[in-house]
Amino acid sequence: MTRILLDPTGERSVPHREPLPRPASLHGQVIGLLDISKPRGDVFLNRLEELLTGAGAVVRRYRKPTFTKPAPVDLRHEIATQCTLVIEALAD
Repeated sequence: MTRILLDPTGERSVPHREPLPRPASLHGQVIGLLDISKPRGDVFLNRLEELLTGAGAVVRRYRKPTFTKPAPVDLRHEIATQCTLVIEALAD
């Protein structure tokens, strides 16, 4: 099965990026859930947190101050140093 990864950035020329291999299991993974501050993103992430915790993952929640700008450098650093996987939620 062919997978297509869509990059939501506004770049006119998107560089080729190889996806990282998926972990064999979620058990023991530290998963960061990043809420980008759009309406109802937290609803999606709340349910996702339940499912991930049930699969044995440790979940950490993060929130951008606004969806209109990239995450601040300190927030990105915190996520990168504390998590093994990250899920970013977009919703309306």
